Amino acid sequence: MMSHAAASRALFGDEKQIVDDVLKDVNEADISEKMKALLNIAGKVQVLGKEVKPEDIHAARKEGATDKEIHDAVLIAAAFSMFNRYVDGLASFTPTDEKEYEEMGKRMAEKGYVAPVNKEK
Repeated sequence: MMSHAAASRALFGDEKQIVDDVLKDVNEADISEKMKALLNIAGKVQVLGKEVKPEDIHAARKEGATDKEIHDAVLIAAAFSMFNRYVDGLASFTPTDEKEYEEMGKRMAEKGYVAPVNKEK
């Protein structure tokens, strides 16, 4: 989560505070009602896919979300849940200092999922 939040901050540039606002309280964040509805669905998928109820889908559609946008919200949330479980299951090292994620976030925002080049070889 920390690396993707850092990437989002890099992508938002001067408006990067929105990322922290969403993480703090999605319902109070200055984002569209459609985005709130999609993030609500994604949050439920993170817990358990079956937590998403027809009324959640209806609420997103009411705010203008398309089937593709709903699909993407579910797919992305499910994929990240799987990746997080994978990393946790392997007891992988993840930095605890938020500052360490800034450079990682910039790299992800600019180049996607590319490992840093080891120039010592």
